[in-house]
Amino acid sequence: MKPLKEKISITIDSDLLKELKIAAEKDERSLSQLINLILRKYIKSENDFKQ
Repeated sequence: MKPLKEKISITIDSDLLKELKIAAEKDERSLSQLINLILRKYIKSENDFKQ
């Protein structure tokens, strides 16, 4: 079963959004998938660091 997803609204700097869109296209991912991946890696690294 796929994990539940929720929609959110955020404000992001235009230059960062442009770079994220380019990275998502290069990776053949949606922008949403790329942002989820980045956030998961960040949370994992933070949790690993704290242990």
